[in-house]
Amino acid sequence: MSSVIGVDLGGTKVAVAPLVGRHFGDSLVLPTDRSSSGLLIDQLVAMVNKIRSDDLAAVGIGVPSIVEFDTGTVVSSVNIPLKDVSLRSVLGERLGVPVFVDNDATVAALAEAHDAELRLVAHNLVMITIGTGVGGGIVLGGRIYRGSTGGAGEFGHTLVGLDLSGSSVPAPTHFPQPGSLEYEAAGHALDRLVGQAAADDPGSALGRLKAAGKTVLGPDAVHAAEEGDATAQRVIEIWAEHVGIGIANAINTFDPDEVVIGGGAARAGQHMLETAKRVALGYVVPGLGRRTSIRLAWHGVRAGVLGAALLAAQEIEARPGVGEICTRAQNL
Repeated sequence: MSSVIGVDLGGTKVAVAPLVGRHFGDSLVLPTDRSSSGLLIDQLVAMVNKIRSDDLAAVGIGVPSIVEFDTGTVVSSVNIPLKDVSLRSVLGERLGVPVFVDNDATVAALAEAHDAELRLVAHNLVMITIGTGVGGGIVLGGRIYRGSTGGAGEFGHTLVGLDLSGSSVPAPTHFPQPGSLEYEAAGHALDRLVGQAAADDPGSALGRLKAAGKTVLGPDAVHAAEEGDATAQRVIEIWAEHVGIGIANAINTFDPDEVVIGGGAARAGQHMLETAKRVALGYVVPGLGRRTSIRLAWHGVRAGVLGAALLAAQEIEARPGVGEICTRAQNL
């Protein structure tokens, strides 16, 4: 049985791991070389070559960027120096096997559609990743849905709190737009809620941290809420309500089998999840969502590298013979 390799390329680290059938191997993880596109590509080639076997059939790579999937070109990128690089062709030539490139949140969604035994268990899935920003991915019919430009799944920029009480729609400003899910529910939004709560209630656990000179942030609220602090619990509840509106939008749009919450938000646990579910189901159109489960991500930090490997396996299966063509071209 041939193998594939998944690559999770992030702004701070690169992880690579092999997949053979349903056996997913250990990851090799190194800090990302962001000094230039050439040196970063050299790093990716070296890491893949270090763990590859003779039967390597393909490589999948997830990047934190907008990707034109058909050509494997990185259209835009903020944290890594790959803008306008045709990563599929460059890496394919260097590695001698087909390479498939996609957005990192998109491939993480593909991973979450598979269970711990790597069986496809959710044919229609929406994943919302909440961390510094809000992103996501969509799986429809068991395969990634990318849209016409490859950017589908930008749930962070759906509008959940836009003030339309005036006579006209407010003029757009900058991204994230005020009223968007990212503006209202990303890590920075939670930090704003936490800072305000610490100032308003100096006797709370958050207020005491602030009085001690500490910058009080979202993880402090999560910890204090777990310890039973009522103010912190209310902060998490408000934040989770905002997340719930984003979940409702996803269900109303796609009516999926599952909505998965990933990223740093997953560490807030069941208290956040139950509040988000309650709000979401209140805003779902009657009749929709009856078969939709809402859960936290279960593949954790390995979702990206696993999803990239599953992407490679799916694409090779869908394109029989592409590996042989690539190998013959390399040998000419």
